[in-house]
Amino acid sequence: MRRRLRCAPSTGDDRAGAIGDTVAVTSAAIQDQPVELLRRLLRFDTSNPPGGERECIEWIKGLLEQLGCEVRLFAQEPERPNLVARLPGRGSSAPLLLQGHVDVVAARGDWQHQPFAGDLADGYVWGRGALDMKGGVAMMLAAFMRAKAGGLQPPGDVILCLLADEEAGSPLGADFMVREHAELFDGVRYSIGEFGGFTMDVAGRRFYPIMVAEKQLCWTHATLRGPAGHGSMPIRGGAMGKLGRVLHTLDHRRLPVHVTPVARSMVQAIADDVPAKLAVPLRALLVPTLTDRLLDAFGERGRIFDPLLHNTVSATIVGGGEKVNVIPDTISLSLDARLLPGFGPEQLFDELRALTGVEMDFEIGQHDPVAAEPDLAMFDTLAGTLRELDPSAKAVPMLLPGVTDGRFFSRLGIQTYGFLPMQLPAELPFMQLIHAENERLPADAVEFGTSAIERVLARF
Repeated sequence: MRRRLRCAPSTGDDRAGAIGDTVAVTSAAIQDQPVELLRRLLRFDTSNPPGGERECIEWIKGLLEQLGCEVRLFAQEPERPNLVARLPGRGSSAPLLLQGHVDVVAARGDWQHQPFAGDLADGYVWGRGALDMKGGVAMMLAAFMRAKAGGLQPPGDVILCLLADEEAGSPLGADFMVREHAELFDGVRYSIGEFGGFTMDVAGRRFYPIMVAEKQLCWTHATLRGPAGHGSMPIRGGAMGKLGRVLHTLDHRRLPVHVTPVARSMVQAIADDVPAKLAVPLRALLVPTLTDRLLDAFGERGRIFDPLLHNTVSATIVGGGEKVNVIPDTISLSLDARLLPGFGPEQLFDELRALTGVEMDFEIGQHDPVAAEPDLAMFDTLAGTLRELDPSAKAVPMLLPGVTDGRFFSRLGIQTYGFLPMQLPAELPFMQLIHAENERLPADAVEFGTSAIERVLARF
């Protein structure tokens, strides 16, 4: 029986002991050991909130400076710095940005290994952030350090940007850097960051989805109105009743189907490489009159495609009412909406009103738009790198249903590719481990991803 460890959110007092054995590590000792680098990064408790990324960022700064890198820190709050280092290139290509975040979500629940110990066991590196995204940071950092130590002159400058605060929406991280220090990224056209490059097995075929687009965050507050009254005199069709209809509809029905170019390319690329009995229904997903029925038929297997073919809305917070004997005239409902590329908030609101049959007023809390269509000019370079390391690799473009820091860099005209290559066992519940207990990453996957990024730096 495995030992189960009960974990609660840590306090700042835990951090010093966790990093005591990391301070003396030199860049020469660790640049060719990305697994060890990841283990040491995991020992910094950067749970957000509160974040407290400074110790982790300063340790990385020390490693880079030992190699002769010029490193700068930028912070809106002193304990929440962001790091920028630059590797000079030959000037024959635009600069390439490597960007990733070092903060993690809290580690609650029952863990087989302590979440901030960085244990290596059963071929896996265990810990909060192994997948999201200190594993990716370790890959990028190791590749950058190897390039510097080996005297590589890449085609263009390589900018390494390690960020704070992504898990809380990035106001102190990528958003701050783009707003206040955009000049650092002058000339950059492409970026590598999360989330993609991991293996996905479909019908015995191995695919590598590379994120080329992401959905738009659109946090919204809806207001439902109706007559107020005394609790002893029920009101039909009031604000509470409207709330019930909205919640019931969102629980049972989808918003309309939309097939965007990226989703079409992803589904078609997978369908081209799987047996006909699966290829036929996959292609039929792209026929809007058939999409929802097929998603229902796919069941759990269809979850990966469902949010790629619809705008989505999740109700998260309900507010209203002041006294138990007073029927409220106003109810507020917070909605986590995610828009497909090319759509705007007003289109979503029209879809919601039409689907629910309820008139609502909407107020946008936060909307982070993204480009309607991606720039795929670097996709073939990334796909070719994967084929060199894994001849069976089939790279496919991916639309991410979530959001990354790439949405902020897109304001500067930078196309982000989610490219943190990881060969994963088919049985590993990859998506279910992110932000969950027992987060872990195969050690071999860290080595594989580092090699892939290192090759990209030599040829982008």
